[in-house]
Amino acid sequence: MIKVGLILGIAGACRTDELVNLTVDDIEDVGSSLIVKIPNTKTKDSPRIFVVTDVEICLNCFENTCPFVLPTSSISAFFCILERGKCSSQPVGKNTMGKIPSVVASYLKLPDVACYTGHCLRRSSS
Repeated sequence: MIKVGLILGIAGACRTDELVNLTVDDIEDVGSSLIVKIPNTKTKDSPRIFVVTDVEICLNCFENTCPFVLPTSSISAFFCILERGKCSSQPVGKNTMGKIPSVVASYLKLPDVACYTGHCLRRSSS
């Protein structure tokens, strides 16, 4: 989840709540790229669309770490909590999504890990 959240967050300059609200239907695989639609944005009435072009790396992360939609699940959230190797029907929350930059900073052994918040995803994008 961390890899996929990081890729989508930086590629689309996403806020944490935009990532939390992503559904399986918002991501379309067109072969050479992934088209991601953010339906509800904070500042615009129309959906925001962005493309992830490095599909080989991204699809590898999606296949290995992407949450699986349970057939019996009534939710369609893209990010679901993984417990003991199994995907639950509980979606990932905003606070868990906001911890992704600090987890990455900790992995990279950067100083002041607590300074890396969910807003870093938005600020780090180009």
